[in-house]
Amino acid sequence: MSDPRLFCDVTQSWSDVGGGVGTYLRHKRAHLIEHTDHRHLMILPGRRDELVEEGRAITVRIRSPRVPGSPQYRLLLRNRAVRRALEQFGPALVECQDAYNLPWAALKHGRRHPEVALVAGYFTDFPTVYVDRPFSRLLGRGLADRAARAAYRYCGRLYGRFDAVFGLSEHGGVAKLRTLGVEDVDVLPLGVQLDGFHPDRRDTALRAHLGVGEGQPLLIYAGRLDGEKRAAVVVDAFRRLPRSLGATLVLLGDGPLREHFVALGEAGERIHAPGYVRDRDELARWLASADIYVSGMADETFGISIIEAQAAGLPVVGVEAGAMIDRVNPAIGRLGPVDDSSVMAANLLAVWKEGPAAMGQAARAHVAGEFSWSHSMDVLFGTIYPKALAKAAERARSSPV
Repeated sequence: MSDPRLFCDVTQSWSDVGGGVGTYLRHKRAHLIEHTDHRHLMILPGRRDELVEEGRAITVRIRSPRVPGSPQYRLLLRNRAVRRALEQFGPALVECQDAYNLPWAALKHGRRHPEVALVAGYFTDFPTVYVDRPFSRLLGRGLADRAARAAYRYCGRLYGRFDAVFGLSEHGGVAKLRTLGVEDVDVLPLGVQLDGFHPDRRDTALRAHLGVGEGQPLLIYAGRLDGEKRAAVVVDAFRRLPRSLGATLVLLGDGPLREHFVALGEAGERIHAPGYVRDRDELARWLASADIYVSGMADETFGISIIEAQAAGLPVVGVEAGAMIDRVNPAIGRLGPVDDSSVMAANLLAVWKEGPAAMGQAARAHVAGEFSWSHSMDVLFGTIYPKALAKAAERARSSPV
């Protein structure tokens, strides 16, 4: 890919204040601008229609309503506006990170332009997150199973139409896509800034400000404070810990449950919910100053927050589901059943008694040997994109004029 090209990302899953897809796209844009001669186009939902061109970095925002319950995200439903932007700029490759309406806009553009390569990333296990689990709560297990199977069949039909498909981990979707008949699925591990997220960022003054004394554990979680991320399970597990332990819990993030957690802190619980931390250096300081990272999220496709915590030198207590199975082993943390706060509390106690510092050192070494953004970009631009571009070139040669 030596000739300069225009690469495009079109996504529903964009937030101006974080999120896994946003982190990935920001690193991709930085890589393209700093290390290549290519241009980068992002088509994103926004508050209003807007075009921003900053040299080789182009951003098209399309007016979209907010997602109910997740105010940092918006629903980009205007496929025609997406296709107009694609026609205007004419990218050589289009990548989608969603499984809803936007991939169909990209596929329709591809039918008009067979030379355009189409790539899909499996960033959300939506049949489980948005179909199976809520249906089982509201409508019962039988109907939930049928609806989830239908949603997975849809995934098989959708992703089978792309020139290249990738997931972020084996248990986070790659293995499942292969069982659906999407044969050639690559694994694209995301990365972490090892120099930024580091145990050296530990701040004893921050611990003292939170009232954490010597021999008392500081637990931390970073992510949306909502039902999907299961922040309430983390809080329930914390409240099951013996008072004599003197533990403190910090919940970094925003969402519909934050006010409830703030109220618990104001009522005397050792719970702090300071909100979303936008600055990455500040996030690294918070993580390194804690002792154990804890998460109840059952459906991670990769888990960027997990490896950031591990890079900061923390063991992880989580759940045995999704990508967390790939991220946490007994040497660097503990996993338990989904939505079981009593087991999570027991695992927190076990890690604390075993010694979180040694496990955190092992976690740091594990991440340093496995994950980096440079490796992610090498896989993306050295394997996945060339494969898609080659298929598109072959299709264009065989297509009638």
